[in-house]
Amino acid sequence: MAAIVWKGFVSFGLVTFPVRLLAAARAEHLQFHMLHRKDLSRVKEVWYCAEENKPIDRSEIVKGYETSKSQYVVVDDEELKQIAPATATTMEILQFVRVGEVDPIYFENSYYVAPEEAAAKPYQLFAQALEQTKYQAIGKVAMHGREHIVLIRTRDGSMVLHTLFYPNELHEANRATGKSTKLPAKEMELAKSLVQHLACPFKPSNLHDSYRENVERLIQQKQKGEKISAVAKPKKAPVIDMMEALKRSLATTSTGSPRTKGQKRVAKKSKRTAA
Repeated sequence: MAAIVWKGFVSFGLVTFPVRLLAAARAEHLQFHMLHRKDLSRVKEVWYCAEENKPIDRSEIVKGYETSKSQYVVVDDEELKQIAPATATTMEILQFVRVGEVDPIYFENSYYVAPEEAAAKPYQLFAQALEQTKYQAIGKVAMHGREHIVLIRTRDGSMVLHTLFYPNELHEANRATGKSTKLPAKEMELAKSLVQHLACPFKPSNLHDSYRENVERLIQQKQKGEKISAVAKPKKAPVIDMMEALKRSLATTSTGSPRTKGQKRVAKKSKRTAA
């Protein structure tokens, strides 16, 4: 059974209905364990008191917020529960925005919104209202030690929730800046041709993690005592002549385009129509 991340109510005007949030995705990583080089035994994490210079048990640990150098205010879980906002149990809908209005750069984590058994009708009412009006909901919910701003949207008849970053959490200083430059028409046409040539429907099932596959192969080869097959690194020359680089890119993709057979048929049909 999938683990429930949050459980509570959605408040939509005078309508309130119970829901639960479940993780929609999780990054998959190959896990390496820390071993003692000498005998390959597992290395355990030890909680250590710097003041007493000795290991301590986890039960002896409390939470502390540093107010000044080496000065802390201790806070326990019960105290945190006492000051939790109303959104810890009831997700408050603040407003509605048009589909596509929120820049994806604000998206943090994704969750499936599932109704409790008794709430199937109000859940569908809310979901279908969003679908038919082409709006998405902005709300607030407290979980994981903070109050999140969230976006709720419909997906295949159900709802998905995305937690959003606050504006001050975006690293705007890292954003690339530059003035718009008028480019030669021929270069622009070649660049657009390259984009169109590589255009195809997005199919997540076609995507895979090459790094993970390489690590798995490395482990299998070491298990069998085989020679490790290194991956050749591509050599990339600096772009000197933009026109020549675009022409070569277009020529290269002509022999290995990711477009489907259906797209190729459409492309041929379009050429015949144009002729």
